[in-house]
Amino acid sequence: MIKVFGHKSPDTDCTASAIIWAWYQSEMRGQPAKPYVLGEPNTEALFVLNHWEQPKPELLTSLEADDEVIIVDTNNPAELPDNINDANILSIIDHHMLVGGLKTRTPIDITIRPLACTATLMFDLMGAATERAPRHIKGLILSCILSDTLAFRSPTTTPHDRAVAEDLARELRIDMAAYADEMFAAKSDVSAFSDKELLKMDSKEYTVGETALRVSVLETTSPAPLLARKQALVDAMPAVAAADGAHQVLLFIIDIVREEAILLVPNDLVKTIAEKSFGVTVTGDTVVLPGVMSRKKQIIPALAI
Repeated sequence: MIKVFGHKSPDTDCTASAIIWAWYQSEMRGQPAKPYVLGEPNTEALFVLNHWEQPKPELLTSLEADDEVIIVDTNNPAELPDNINDANILSIIDHHMLVGGLKTRTPIDITIRPLACTATLMFDLMGAATERAPRHIKGLILSCILSDTLAFRSPTTTPHDRAVAEDLARELRIDMAAYADEMFAAKSDVSAFSDKELLKMDSKEYTVGETALRVSVLETTSPAPLLARKQALVDAMPAVAAADGAHQVLLFIIDIVREEAILLVPNDLVKTIAEKSFGVTVTGDTVVLPGVMSRKKQIIPALAI
């Protein structure tokens, strides 16, 4: 049985793409596959699974050396099981920058395209098979696109992402704006999570020079509850950074409605990063970054110390 999974801290695109591709491998290619997650999906992903009546994928607790795997929504070894290079990697399907470090036993299929989400890429790869896909698979693809594009607000959105989403919404008779509002409302409800969990919920490891960073984002339609926890989040940063061997956690609260990011500034290091990276002047413990919505396109490429 092929194991299909994405990165740690699974979001909607990561969680649903594993389900989508496991269906395609099993039903269209005749190669039995099973989706997994490497952690607890976020609240939006859980809402999407419930909406389309899909069970949460099983948590991958161990990976054996002879396991056949397909990696989706990442190609970064730091976001995968520690022994990923011991597995038999069959293919990689992703939309992030190429990191390097994965090793395979034989030549494999690797598809990385500059699209807003992995599910759009999968829609293309499946070709005519998408016409035979059940309603829930099409619904998951639509959900991934709305999530990763922030309902087309994100600068990562391409015309192709929008076109695929619009076609699927028409076929499924879904009001995209209303459905996206429900998704984002679910994503914004983080009251059940600890401060440490919030810092790791949607985060990527990134190194600038010799400084190792954990770059975390929290996308929300209501920043106020998160900002009310500002000091607690700052207090939790050192332990979260130390657990990953990082020097600092950068937390960006993405305001989906106002289309801006709020960066918490707990110390001089983050102040320097903010000013050098985004051309702002920091005078307090937060700084607003107008128009910044995407970690992949606007935050990570800009980071400087």
